[in-house]
Amino acid sequence: MANIGNYEQTYAGFDWETPERFNFGRDVVDRWAAQDRPAMIWLGVGGEERRLDFEQFSVLSNRFANAARDLGIERGDRVMVLLGKVPEWHAILTGLLKLGAIAIPCAPQLRAGDLKFRAEHSGSVAIVSGPEGIEAVETLRGDVPGLKHFVSFGGERDGWESFDGLMDAASDEFTAEDTAAEDGAFILYTSGTTKHPKGVLHTHGYTHAKWMQAKYWLDLQEGDRLWCTSGTGWAKSIWNVFLGPWSQGTEIFFHEGGFDPAERLDLIERYGITVLCQAPTEYRLLAKTPELERANLSSIRHAVSAGEPLNPPVIERWKELHGLTIYDGYGQTENTLLVANYPGLEVRPGSMGKPSPGCDVKVIDMDGNECPPDEPGDIALAGRIPCLFKEYWEQPDETQGTFRNGYYLTGDRAYRDADGYMWFVGRSDDVILSAGYRIGPFEVESALIEHPAVVESAVVPAPDEDRGSVVKAYIVLGKDYEASDELAKEIQDYCKAHTAPYKYPRKIEFIAELPKTTSGKIRRVELRQRETTSA
Repeated sequence: MANIGNYEQTYAGFDWETPERFNFGRDVVDRWAAQDRPAMIWLGVGGEERRLDFEQFSVLSNRFANAARDLGIERGDRVMVLLGKVPEWHAILTGLLKLGAIAIPCAPQLRAGDLKFRAEHSGSVAIVSGPEGIEAVETLRGDVPGLKHFVSFGGERDGWESFDGLMDAASDEFTAEDTAAEDGAFILYTSGTTKHPKGVLHTHGYTHAKWMQAKYWLDLQEGDRLWCTSGTGWAKSIWNVFLGPWSQGTEIFFHEGGFDPAERLDLIERYGITVLCQAPTEYRLLAKTPELERANLSSIRHAVSAGEPLNPPVIERWKELHGLTIYDGYGQTENTLLVANYPGLEVRPGSMGKPSPGCDVKVIDMDGNECPPDEPGDIALAGRIPCLFKEYWEQPDETQGTFRNGYYLTGDRAYRDADGYMWFVGRSDDVILSAGYRIGPFEVESALIEHPAVVESAVVPAPDEDRGSVVKAYIVLGKDYEASDELAKEIQDYCKAHTAPYKYPRKIEFIAELPKTTSGKIRRVELRQRETTSA
């Protein structure tokens, strides 16, 4: 068992150490460039490989900053970046930080309507797009007059500036803007599970603050090679594919391809990955494959997961097969890793862990009072830490609405046990009220995932005349199972035996695929709406 005292002692007196002036491109990337350090191994879908050091990224980012300035992009301008997993993504973001512009990473899966909303809402003046986004951008470009500059990466395009041409003509030298910690650096859009996505404005102080989770949660050490499998365009990639690891001078492995279980496990061994950061869904899917049993994961010394709570049986499976403890973490686009399981802290499978260093996180009631142990309440953060967002762009009422009694409210619910561990209950609007019981969907889903037939599940309320609502589970089955009433009954009985009987799903619907946001989070809101309209 880990020494719990080490956790408390390590983080006592934590200080964010945020400087008044900070520019990640100048103060991190350029600093490491002077030390001849490897920055990235990139592997393309066709098997091509590139190895780049920080000096190369320093030069590439200088060139892009110069190219952007030559186009007329200025400090404070918003620039959309629509690229997949290519090294130029890092170079462009670093160049924009050096220029003092505000970067807006966009996932390649976004469609024309998504991009139009972001362009108009943010007032973007430019967009850099790879081949995957060109057609969608062409559809909207005439409707957004403020979007003046179009840069095409990966090939020539009529009506677009060529990325390669701009970079070839640009100087290797650039003096980074002396940005203040409170100046805007990124706008990261939320998943938009219930309404239009919100533009989360983060500062240069935020880019500095990512060192905390990289050092303490990712536990990055000299000589590590990190693989965070997140796609571009979302907060997790900014955290763990860019700012966090590079703040520690850590080399990252960047794989252009998608998720394939056998390939994923082979690449971990082939490239000697020492720290692995995957989505909960990836850990779940791998846990049910025979490949995991045969894999050689001896290079991994540390593994983490974030995005949604990871089910205890999955954690136990990885521990059983490979002796790996998966350190689950909780955070949001609006902030950072607020609560997590950390090295030096005993992992209690299913728990969120304890508040992160420098994060005063509590579970509070409607009046702002801290809830007693085992009583669910709102997850709330006290104080304006540097990694808390500055505002929702152009939405002051929405910004103000996230604060109550001096706390930032995450919109999630949890309870804290007598030892200070936090346990996730669900989104505030996900909690199911059934015959007077308050039922958190995650605890039901955790029981369901233990059944060998269940690959994924999502639990929502279904209207019921007698109980107000009942628990309904949408279930994705493994490839060796077929949907049937008998299997549904078996799963229900299994759930009753593994959690309080009143929580079991009285209704089950087998589904080929769960609806998800482009960042991979389950859209329970869509399933709830489906139940409401079919009632």
